[in-house]
Amino acid sequence: MRNAALILGIIGGLLAMIVGFFSYGYTVLTESHQEVSQFFGPVQDVQMIRLASFLGPLLAIAGGAMARVRALWGGVLMLGAAGLLYMAFGFGVFTMFPIGFCLVGGLLAVAAGKPDEDKSHF
Repeated sequence: MRNAALILGIIGGLLAMIVGFFSYGYTVLTESHQEVSQFFGPVQDVQMIRLASFLGPLLAIAGGAMARVRALWGGVLMLGAAGLLYMAFGFGVFTMFPIGFCLVGGLLAVAAGKPDEDKSHF
């Protein structure tokens, strides 16, 4: 379960990084060119989008990397990343896999109470 959490956290973080690059870039583009925001629509909370674009992938990758040794901490980080991504971007066609991978990876890491190794977080 810890290996699955590791893989899901890292893949979810990489996908969230792609979403984050485009989202952060869109906020910068709409600040510098007002006609873009008039054509495609304005961003409601720019700081939340920028914060989630940076912290979401960071939490997911760090949580996935920690999942084998410290499963509880890694799981909490991945669940936090999933929540942050959902709050900032919502659940859509481009965010369903990063949110889903982080959520399932976090649940698997938290549920790894009796791992193959001697260390347990319960």
